[in-house]
Amino acid sequence: MRILIVEDDAEAGAAMARGLREAGSDVVHAPDGVEGLKVAEAGGFDVLVVDRMMPNMDGLTMVETLRRHGDQTPVLFLSALGEIEDRVTGLRAGGDDYLVKPYAFAELIARVEALSRRRETGAVATTLRVGDLEMDLIGRVVRRDGKEIDLQPREFQLLEFLMRHAGQSVTRTMLLEKVWEYHFDPQTNVIDVHISRLRSKIDKGFDRAMLQTVRGAGYRLEA
Repeated sequence: MRILIVEDDAEAGAAMARGLREAGSDVVHAPDGVEGLKVAEAGGFDVLVVDRMMPNMDGLTMVETLRRHGDQTPVLFLSALGEIEDRVTGLRAGGDDYLVKPYAFAELIARVEALSRRRETGAVATTLRVGDLEMDLIGRVVRRDGKEIDLQPREFQLLEFLMRHAGQSVTRTMLLEKVWEYHFDPQTNVIDVHISRLRSKIDKGFDRAMLQTVRGAGYRLEA
């Protein structure tokens, strides 16, 4: 797999490139959006990993330019901006996926591999599906068995994380860090309240309960 990293932080870019090379990829590193655009337009890449905020030309502008020129190479945005609105902006600019900093390197590799597979199969990366539950990441619409479900922004973000980890046990610590961006336990029942609300919205009225409580571990979304 050939990957282009566009990252203005030299140390972060070098570390990312080193890790991806160790995972078996051929990696090119561009230091900003201007250089990244030039290198990307030369072609030959399977995936582009693009930092959103850069000098000279930001990642959004770079990707929008590529899309206008007809380049459909899958793009993974990296950004410290992690609100739903920020991710929607990135996807609408032409990104296929969006990873919030700081991130686990194993997740970065997994997402890059997934984007490469989607390119090979021609799949679109703006919709998540688990069983009869579907999430439109751009339109911010959730449906189960064709029925639209109204979610608040935090509920949407919580469900997105659960769908991306469908079939896996997700701990409370993971939810606090990835959904609420807490790196400590606030000693509140915020997770319980949101899980309860989400469960009532996606499971009530359906024959099968998808959102499961895993005793002693956390929660799991099952197809």
